[in-house]
Amino acid sequence: MTQNYQPTTNKLLAQINEDVLTLSFNRPDAMNALHPEMLAGVAQLVSQASADEGVCVVVLKGEGRAFSAGVDLKVLQDIEPAYGRIGDLFDEPAKQACSAIRNADIPVIASVHGACFTGALELALHCDFMFTTDATKFGDTHTRFGLRPTWGMSQTLAQAIGLRRARELSFTGRVVRGEEAERLGLVNNSVPTVAELDELVANRVRQISSNSRAGVAAMKDLYRMSQQGLAIEQALAKELETEYTEILDTAERLAEFR
Repeated sequence: MTQNYQPTTNKLLAQINEDVLTLSFNRPDAMNALHPEMLAGVAQLVSQASADEGVCVVVLKGEGRAFSAGVDLKVLQDIEPAYGRIGDLFDEPAKQACSAIRNADIPVIASVHGACFTGALELALHCDFMFTTDATKFGDTHTRFGLRPTWGMSQTLAQAIGLRRARELSFTGRVVRGEEAERLGLVNNSVPTVAELDELVANRVRQISSNSRAGVAAMKDLYRMSQQGLAIEQALAKELETEYTEILDTAERLAEFR
């Protein structure tokens, strides 16, 4: 039986629908600007879902007009930045959230609309897929505010769109919309409306749900290995040698084609 999912803050919503956990940033009046407790909640609930056999996918989205405008700059007014760092108040829960997303045994999908800036973009880039709308605005504004990334932007953005394009976006702080974000490889797909975005995400979720949960977990682990910088021969050998004893439904699934 699927577990109960209860956020520790009202700034984050959690909803279970069959085998899908949807986590929604819930500060619509503030464009879902991130607070530390929101990040801590994502870390807790994604980790819980990963260990729950009744959940196959997590969807991360935002209530209201936007996914998230990024870190709440009002919170930073009480912080004395040191050499471009905003400090552990945000960095520690962000580290936990990003790690939970990357290391979950199930896919985490970012469903992005409206706006996705800086810290929110860093978080979304740790997700397995990102889908968006054509009008959605994306940007890395670290350099505008004399900040440097500490949640992974320098690695994940370059991996997503290539080093030269990542440098351009980060050095200039320029904003791109959904269609360009798709062309760059920042997102998987961009569609015209939020309704179409919801349907696209629902379709991908259904496709994942129909597959072997343990098989998907193995694929996610193997793709993590591709980010470890191994030489190709070493990586191929590791792929061949790694055992996934949790995959027990192969014969049953193959029997459908006999």
